[in-house]
Amino acid sequence: MSFDKTFCSSPWFHMRINNSGSYEYCRWKTKSHVTRINHNNNIQNQQPWDYFQNSMSEVRQELLDGNQVAGCNECMIMEKHHKVSGRQRQLLKAGVQEIYFEKTLASSPLRTAFEYSAKTSGHTQRTVSDWQIDLGNYCNSACVFCSPESSSRLAAEFKKIGLITTLPKASWCDDPILLDKFIGDLVQSTNLQYLHFIGGETLITPGFEKILQALIDAKLASNITIGFTTNLTVWSDSIANSLLKFRQVNLGMSIESLTPINDYVRWPGKLDNTKQLLDKWVTLGHTQQWLMQLRITPTCLSIHSIDSIYDYAWKHGIAVESCNFLEEPQFLRIGVLPTEHRITAYNNLNNWIQSHPQVDTTQIINTRDPNVVQAQILQDANSYLDYLKHVPDESSRASNLITYLKKLENNRRNSILTYLPQYESFFRSAGY
Repeated sequence: MSFDKTFCSSPWFHMRINNSGSYEYCRWKTKSHVTRINHNNNIQNQQPWDYFQNSMSEVRQELLDGNQVAGCNECMIMEKHHKVSGRQRQLLKAGVQEIYFEKTLASSPLRTAFEYSAKTSGHTQRTVSDWQIDLGNYCNSACVFCSPESSSRLAAEFKKIGLITTLPKASWCDDPILLDKFIGDLVQSTNLQYLHFIGGETLITPGFEKILQALIDAKLASNITIGFTTNLTVWSDSIANSLLKFRQVNLGMSIESLTPINDYVRWPGKLDNTKQLLDKWVTLGHTQQWLMQLRITPTCLSIHSIDSIYDYAWKHGIAVESCNFLEEPQFLRIGVLPTEHRITAYNNLNNWIQSHPQVDTTQIINTRDPNVVQAQILQDANSYLDYLKHVPDESSRASNLITYLKKLENNRRNSILTYLPQYESFFRSAGY
């Protein structure tokens, strides 16, 4: 693989703190939804600047050597199916365009930082300007594709029905001492530009509002962009008002379908309430000129109606974005669908795409550019069309899917056949 296909600028300005308080070099790192505990590189015993400048040196050196870092596999899969990857987005932040790679790398404002790292075994003198902050798993939803590490409600349910024996440990930001320590590091940072928060549900996680207020009190808000995602089940006037004080807001709204299957996949949500909150956030976002995305996690249960999401986005002028193609749980991957159902999903999506033709097919890397929203929507839709066409057949996992769904349904008192009656033959054959 060539250097331009493996190099990523992200480790020169970005890092992450995960649910356990451990530091990581990337928000898109493979299996990023799982809580990993690293006792050596943790907020309890290491300053973030030390991890960034020194502990991340091996990753930077691997990239400078032209090697593909093992944890970068999800970006490679996304690019394979013509979906814009985190690597490509981070390159753009450094002024590097893949189609003019050598020329733009040479003119990148980070060129001297790359050269310094090349001479010092991957070390850097730069500071973090771009954070992903995992606030923990405090969440009021229990989406079928989620994990206990990302949803406290799902964790409690998994323990009740015997899928796990112990609950995940509390998040680092539940410890007031650690939260204050992190806030202290943030407000003393130089060149802080972007903070992206995930949960759990950010709006009900106390640490989220506390960090926002600390940045406002430190008079840093006007220079910082805040990114976060909400599951469209709650609204907070106080947080909405706080967000108005920041330079920009990247608002993500999690939803899988604007059909009833959304209630099953994002249980215990109710579609009418979801739609009301979606419209409310979109109205505020348009008023404030925020950058907005519908955040999707397509599975074998929702892929057949994904066009409803693209249609809403098209009509309201907002982007559609999924972090990656679903890897875990494996039995919810799109490839679990039998061929005939994948063909149906392909045809549904293709029909929608064909009714919204795109003239310019140049790949859009800046997927949050408000001037190319419709082209971005079609680009994302085409990535799933390509994925449906080439995804490996994993229908052998169908029995595992049914076993899992039946365990949830025994507790939730619902049935997948209520929402997907057209898949009854498939589900029955797999043991439903």
